[in-house]
Amino acid sequence: MKVGFVSIIVLAAGVMLFLFFTSYRSAFEADQACHFIKWESYKESLEFGCDHDLETNQWILYQEGSNHQPAKVVKRFRY
Repeated sequence: MKVGFVSIIVLAAGVMLFLFFTSYRSAFEADQACHFIKWESYKESLEFGCDHDLETNQWILYQEGSNHQPAKVVKRFRY
């Protein structure tokens, strides 16, 4: 019983540390990273864009869908 509880605590701590070290510190940093990768990889293509999602605290690099298809998420920048 104790081993299971300790395992859950260690797993939760590991997930929290992973999220802490892989996310950006602010919306500004995430915005800058999104626009930089968009410019670096796709130049001035109007097919790609960056958008801010307030509910999930992230910037999203996306590719516009053709013929009213849903957009495809290329990369997420959570903060």
